This record gives sequence, C-alpha cells and structure tokens, in this order.
Amino acid sequence: MAHTTLVSAQELADHLNDPDWRIIDCRFDLAHPEAGEAAYHEGHIPNALYAHLERDLSGPVTETSGRHPLPEPEQLAATFGRWGIGANTQVVCYDNRANAYAARLWWLLRWLGHNQVAVLDGGLDQWEEEKRPLNAPTPHVVATEFHGKPNPSLLVSTEELEAQLADAHYRVIDVRASERYSGEKEPIDSRAGHIPGAINLPYQTNLDSCDCFLPPEALKKMYKRVIGDSSPENCIFMCGSGVTACHSLIALEMAGLSGAKLYAGSWSEWIRDPQRPAETSTR
Repeated sequence: MAHTTLVSAQELADHLNDPDWRIIDCRFDLAHPEAGEAAYHEGHIPNALYAHLERDLSGPVTETSGRHPLPEPEQLAATFGRWGIGANTQVVCYDNRANAYAARLWWLLRWLGHNQVAVLDGGLDQWEEEKRPLNAPTPHVVATEFHGKPNPSLLVSTEELEAQLADAHYRVIDVRASERYSGEKEPIDSRAGHIPGAINLPYQTNLDSCDCFLPPEALKKMYKRVIGDSSPENCIFMCGSGVTACHSLIALEMAGLSGAKLYAGSWSEWIRDPQRPAETSTR
C-alpha cells in the first residue's frame, strides 16, 4: 500500500531495509544553514539520505524571486534520480522541526508526479521518543532515472495571485506565525505584514502537543471553518518563502480537501516589488 501523507515510526521501522523505500532527512535551520547537515552526519535514521533545503530543494535566488524559489524541474528530477527514487519507490521524509522542512520535499515530489511520498509523523523527535536507532554512516544507493514533469495546477504565480485577490471565490491562507502575519514582528524579511485579504492560520495548528498531525476529521473541521464555501482548488497557501505552506497542504490532503495550490514565492517574493500592497492589521 502506498503512503501518500503520513507514516508512523513503527511503519518506518518495519521497512528500514526495504529496497523499495527511500528515507530522506530534511533537517534545516534558517539561521544556521549547515546545522541540519552537520546533525545528520552525527546521527540519523538508518539508511536515510540528506536533503539540504537551499542546495537540493530550492533554486538560485534572483532579483525577483523569494528566498527559496523552486528548483528547475530537470535539476530536481536529476536529484531525485541520484537518490535512487524510481517510479515504485516509497519515499519517507522527516526533520526535527515538526516536518516543516520535510513537507517541502513531500510537495516537490508530488509536483513532479510522484505521489508515493509521506512524512514521518512526529518527525525525528517521535522516532527518538520511541527509542529507535540512529546511525552515522551515509548509505550507498544506486542511482536511477527519475521520470516526472511538473504539474502546473499545483502552483500559483505572483501575477496570477494579484489577478485573483479581488475575486471572492478565492481564499489566500498565510501559515506564518501570527506576529509575522500581523506585522508586529518580522525577523527574516525586509518588510512586515501580509497580503491584503489573506487569512492567518499558522501551520503549527495542524499539530497536537507531540508535534504529530491532528486526526483527519479535526483537520477537516478546522480548515472548513477557514475556507468556508470555497472549493479547495480556489485556496492558495503561502508562508515566508514557500516552504512551511507545504505543511498545511499535507493537512488538507489528510482532511480529504485535495486540490489547494501553493504560492511558492510567498511573502518574500511578494515584497520584491514595493508597489505591491501589504496590510499590517490582524484578521
């Protein structure tokens, strides 16, 4: 059975040596970009490879892009092939930040048409809480050719978003922390606030006290309150740079509300043009 949203620590433990499973460690720290990789080399889930947010899961920053633009599809496919991800590979990704970074890999694989990808529920913390093993060696994997092409229906560009802001059928959901959304604090980007009309629902609300995802019915109830009568296809999720918004897209998939889109450029791309409007009030 393919896993397309979550796997438990027990399920992963049962498949640690399964050649058809590929485990990817996505630990990262925005303030210390090499910390995640260093931690990986100190100890990781057995047979896990490492994915660096900026080197592997993002493209080069440009004058008009956000902080973590999407990689070119050909380059991303080559990376997946180097990791030995084939058509029948079950991918499991994790980090130690409630899967906020692992969610980016989850979305990127789906963007290129590979749906057999799930995050480890509770991440590395849950794995360690259950006293499961870690090791340090980097595994050897046999490279393959990854076949996939981007699905444009999963994305919204800045230009498309600007055109849809006045349309009442659309919902823009900003998953950043409330103080960043309101403009009260902005520790990362050069401008504070949010896109006019956007609704704030921090991605952490997807989680319980153990940083595991809430049950599907609880997620569905929460998101239906936010999106109202709008269809998931008319819902656009964003964050600071298109990374943590993917976490909420996992939650929607779990809730049976498939079809929502990612504004990959997110706030850091929106503010590249000082003429684009911003609000600092709460909503």
